[in-house]
Order: sequence, then structure tokens, then C-alpha cells
Amino acid sequence: MNESSLRYYIGLTLIKGIGPILAKNLIAFLGSAEAVFKEKASTLEKIPGIGTILATIIADQASTALALADKELEYIHAHHIRPLIFSEQDYPFRLKECDDSPIVLYYDGTINLNDGHFIAFVGTRMPTDYGKSWCTSMIEELAQKLSNIIIVSGLAYGIDITAHKVALKNEIPTIGVVAHGLDRIYPATHTPIGNKMAKNGGIVSEYSTGTNPDRPNFVQRNRIIAGLSDAIIIVESAARGGALLTAEAANSYNRDVFALPGRIGDIRSEGCNNLIKENKAMLIGSSTDLLNAMNWESKDNVSTQQTLFSDLNQDEQTILTLLRKSEGLQINQLTVQTQWPVEKLFSMLLEMEFKGIIRVLPGNVYKAVT
Repeated sequence: MNESSLRYYIGLTLIKGIGPILAKNLIAFLGSAEAVFKEKASTLEKIPGIGTILATIIADQASTALALADKELEYIHAHHIRPLIFSEQDYPFRLKECDDSPIVLYYDGTINLNDGHFIAFVGTRMPTDYGKSWCTSMIEELAQKLSNIIIVSGLAYGIDITAHKVALKNEIPTIGVVAHGLDRIYPATHTPIGNKMAKNGGIVSEYSTGTNPDRPNFVQRNRIIAGLSDAIIIVESAARGGALLTAEAANSYNRDVFALPGRIGDIRSEGCNNLIKENKAMLIGSSTDLLNAMNWESKDNVSTQQTLFSDLNQDEQTILTLLRKSEGLQINQLTVQTQWPVEKLFSMLLEMEFKGIIRVLPGNVYKAVT
């Protein structure tokens, strides 16, 4: 996106009273962010959801917002921060699926936010030794079993910083979503960790330079953690813990939510236990639980499949490839796709069934086992 267009996108985020959903509606209705600033108030007020008051606010704040946008552009260029725009290809596709995703996301990092398995670990800021130990073991297990994982959290005390530290120790990319501008790290004691994350992962925020870590921002931050992730794991949480807001956002986005169960009566596990009891989260105890629920292949299975595939002859590899691309095929479908005689196919399918490579379902449907 060119500098001029980017200026208007950033400017739109700096107008008070215009949130992500309304900003997207304005852009969709007028055709561009620039048009929002150049349109008359009398036209703006006729747009659904705007009205006279918001139209006046936009008109009154336009010049100030653009001046602030110019300063923001200077800062992000000087500090090599990437602005990700929701209409562009490099914007995280998972987050783009969420109605309330920000139109501008500031990113200080090195990895592709559209590549890999993004797993969020969130929880209480005062975890038990058990919670920290389980979080550590879980991430280490995932590093051994799953390729290309990225750990997402919020750079706060407790479970958040535990997850980030374990990821860095195991050379796993990790993303921190913060509730303030990227001119700082909050809490300040986590600045060294944040600097390391920027070199193997990144720091993400929807907030412009100078934005303080005010309490309402953390609620908004939680939705981005959920929106960036494939799976969200709540490690420990009180009955009204902030991590439950992340779980709520994740459920609203149809993301998979998991919770570590705790002892009945344990205050720091009450939130997790309630999520499981109310079917708002799946119980998780190990990395295997996550891989099975997400239908992710472990490194061991992938290696076994690759070895098995290389041991097959060319015709068997052809059949297995066709079956893996489908939910199962009947013999007549295989005949059409391979152009082989039925007798040859029957013989090969029988041999492959004996080897345990394929199985036969009701209706004589053949399906790959691996």
C-alpha cells in the first residue's frame, strides 16, 4: 500500500468514536479510507451507523487525526515497524476472519503471521507452580511433536511470560500481543524478553505510539490473541479472570478453546473448571489431546508416512495419493481416475489392505489409513 493511502488508514483509527467495525463499514461504503476524510459531513451522516453526531466528530477530528498519522508514520519507519492493513495480503488471515479485527495492526517482528500453527497460552498472572510447570512441559512437548509452531500470548506476568520464555528457550517463535503502543513494553521488566521476541517472533498491537496500557485496552488486546490463534489454551484462571475474556472471544470466532482442569475448590482453577463444565472449552492434559482435537499430524506420523510411501511401488503410490485426496473412493471411481483394468485394481487393493495401508468401508469404499 502506498504511503498516502496508509496515512488515511492510520488516521481513521485515530478518530475517537470510530471502532474497527464502523471503520470497515465506512471504507466499504465510500470505497477507501481517504474518501472518509474528504467526504462532507452531510453525506457521512447518511451512512448506516453514522448519523449526525459521528459525522460531525469525523469532520471535526479529521485534520488532527491526519497530523497524528503523519507522526505515526515517521515513528514506524524510523523503528522498522510494519503496519499491516486488513485489506492487504500480509494481514493475518485468521484475524481477518473476525468482524472486529483492527483495520491497522502494528507489527515489530520477523515471522510470517500467515504461516504455521498458532497456539495461544493465557492464564492468571499469579499461577501455581503446577500451572507454570504444565505450561512449560506442554510447550516443550509441542516443539518435539509439531512442526512450525508459534506461541501467542500477551507479555503479561504469570502464564503469559512463562509461555514466552519457554518458547524462546526452545527456539520457538513467539508473538506477544500488547495493550499499548510499540514505543514501550509493559510491564517494563519484560522489555528484554520483548526485544528477544522481536528477533524470533514479534510484538503486535493495534495501538499507535504513545498509547498507554489502560485497563480497557487489555480487553481489546485479548480478542486479538484469540483472533490470531488456531487454538487457545487457558492454563489457570480464577472465576472472573481476564483469560476468560480471551476464551469468550475465541468462542465467538469459532476457534478451538482448551482448558487445563484443576482441583475442585482451587481458586486459580475455578475459571478453567467452569469453562469445561459449561462446554466452552475442551479438557486438555497433554500435547496429544491438542493434536488429536485439531487433527494435526505429529512429526513422528509424518515421518512414518513418508517412509511408508517411499517403500511402495509406483502404482501403489498412485492409489494412495488418490485416496488421501478424498474421503474414500469406490473401485469404479478408481478405475476412471487411473484408467487401469478392474482386475489389476482389485489385486493391488487387496495387497495394500493386507499391508494395512488402506481399509474397506461399508459400500466397498476404499480409504487411506495413513
